[in-house]
Amino acid sequence: MFSKDVYVNRRSALKSKIDKGILLFLGNSDASVNYPGNQYRFRQDSNFNYFFGLTDPDLAAIIDLESGEEIIFGNDVDIDDIIWMGPQPLISEKAQKVGVTKTYPLAHLDEFVGKAASQGRKVHFLPPYRYHNMIQLHRLLGIPFDQMKSSASVEFIKGVVSLRLIKEECEVAEIEKACNIGYKMHYTAMKTMKLGMVEQELVGIMEGISISEGLMPSFPIILSQNGETLHNHSHHQILTEGRLLVIDAGAETNTNYTSDFTRTLPSSGKFTQQQKEIYSIVSAANNLAVDMARPGITYSSVHQAASRVMAQGLADLGLLKGDVDEIVAAGAHSLFMPHGLGHNMGMDVHDMEDLGENYVGYDDTYKRSTQFGLGSLRMGKMLEKGHVVTVEPGIYFIPALIEQWKREGTNAQFINFGALEQYYTFGGIRLEDDILITDNGSRLLGDKRLPITVEDVEREMEN
Repeated sequence: MFSKDVYVNRRSALKSKIDKGILLFLGNSDASVNYPGNQYRFRQDSNFNYFFGLTDPDLAAIIDLESGEEIIFGNDVDIDDIIWMGPQPLISEKAQKVGVTKTYPLAHLDEFVGKAASQGRKVHFLPPYRYHNMIQLHRLLGIPFDQMKSSASVEFIKGVVSLRLIKEECEVAEIEKACNIGYKMHYTAMKTMKLGMVEQELVGIMEGISISEGLMPSFPIILSQNGETLHNHSHHQILTEGRLLVIDAGAETNTNYTSDFTRTLPSSGKFTQQQKEIYSIVSAANNLAVDMARPGITYSSVHQAASRVMAQGLADLGLLKGDVDEIVAAGAHSLFMPHGLGHNMGMDVHDMEDLGENYVGYDDTYKRSTQFGLGSLRMGKMLEKGHVVTVEPGIYFIPALIEQWKREGTNAQFINFGALEQYYTFGGIRLEDDILITDNGSRLLGDKRLPITVEDVEREMEN
């Protein structure tokens, strides 16, 4: 939790962005794994946490935009709770720590929302993503379940996005902590891995570090020698000579700020010549994007510049052919990188994805492309000081996708399909860092950068 003033100022700024009605915040509730008493690790809704700072389950809040009144709804513990959990502060005591003076039991939420709705006042809410909150919204406002996303308040969404996208100094400090934990997770895996290990062993080591130093991993760890599967959560394989291991993982601090790094390592500690060639192309694209990112440039243009680096490298190897600018304009390089260069990051590893990527990474001026690959770029609009984004170029050889493009003749004038046959068992390479956009450029987040060059990776894995 930050200081009281942080939350007071955030709520004040939000009020200034929306004219009338009430803002309804629904916190998260515990979710059961396989029976009611066995629950997943609790994670508060990021928007509730951002504006109200309380990380307990079963809370809600209202901001009345006309009166300025702020209310937190929640139940104090009873004797049964005390027996199992011990004494707990009152809801009113917790609320005071974040600058809210008025609290009510959770059951009173219906009365407040019902009264506003009956008066014809606008009840602003954000798109729900958990079924418990969908049921609450249905009960409170009678909105059909299939209309909840479309009925969410665009004013509310845009107001939240405008604030959360620009990171405060206290937020950057927490993200740095998450990056340092993420560094330790990756570096420990790099130094520990050896031929004959099962991938799951490394996942367990990394997850243990994230929990011992923070809350948990910022997302389920991606770790696989089948790196051509972009989000591979299967960890059953044995580390084998000649294969590459993609590790995409980050940490979440106890204040719910995140990190997200990816490194691709040779399972044996040494790259083959073929692997070095592809790896060097990806690392060059990563470095170019970090150097290029700054205020006043769109992230879409950074994505395209990194794409040209990769297209040129693949052309030099004879895998692509023709003019590089034409290759990128046609999207032929997306056969090898069918995803975007990066995404916003903060309290969510894909920051505010629940609010809709087109509100977060795009705006009225910068629209999402419909082109394969480029259309998957989560952040495309103009960069500003205070943005935190990931930089994660990759090259993957996905046999099923290659065969489909070959069969359909997609971008056939730019792709040497015959030369690709020797890469069908290659896998994939992704290299990801986290950056903060500064006054006139960007800087890497975290105290140390994970090894990024072929030479540095091999040296660290040898020692």
